[in-house]
Amino acid sequence: MVTWSAVPLVAGAAGVPLVRGALRTRAERAAAERTSAAVSALCGTVAGDLRAGRPPHAALTEAVQSAGWPASPELSRIAGLLLSAARFGGDVPGALRSAARGGPGAHGLGAVAACWQVAVDGGAGLAAALDRVAAALRAEEDQRDDLRAQLAGPRSTAVLLALLPVFGLVLGTALGAHPALVLLHTPAGMACLASGVLLEWAGLAWTARIIRAAEGGPPPGSEGGPGCANGRPDGTASSSTRSVPEPVGEGRRS
Repeated sequence: MVTWSAVPLVAGAAGVPLVRGALRTRAERAAAERTSAAVSALCGTVAGDLRAGRPPHAALTEAVQSAGWPASPELSRIAGLLLSAARFGGDVPGALRSAARGGPGAHGLGAVAACWQVAVDGGAGLAAALDRVAAALRAEEDQRDDLRAQLAGPRSTAVLLALLPVFGLVLGTALGAHPALVLLHTPAGMACLASGVLLEWAGLAWTARIIRAAEGGPPPGSEGGPGCANGRPDGTASSSTRSVPEPVGEGRRS
């Protein structure tokens, strides 16, 4: 008699957008983490080429191509910006800043842009700065992994608690109480079902909010990140990586 009720169909149709949104959020988070790891690897590769004596533009071009960025769906647009600027003598820091805003997880390129600008204007060591940016990005990745491991227990507990009502329905059916018939075909049962669904949703939303707060806010890919604070390639977090203070370059020129 469960199949005679339209409630499961309505509930399933209402749940499709929620499941789709959750899967999309998870995919975006995974893509952001892959992009961040690729940026960290790029910094290390460029730093190694610079120490080997290659010019910065050539080192950046070779690193982007050897890492396969042009063929990657997630990184092809960023690769196009960087290769265009590096090959034809364009504004590499500007291309890096544009690429940093081009997608989630690319915020580390803003730090690379700051370090590149400081190195060009003031003669600072670009290889050492890129090593520090790469180290900072790896530290962020390690912190995310450690936090994800610590939150695995609360996540599992929340999933288990969310599945308890389903277990109750199965147990009631096995005992011959016919809970589905009561919930789907009686006014009182439908009221209880609606109340239970609302409370279930509220509990899951509350748990998800607590987990997001524990994770420290938005997913990877937000603005900011490791940079050259105050015009120095120190590898610390910067409040803004979109521009480099002009006085650094001006002071060096005067």
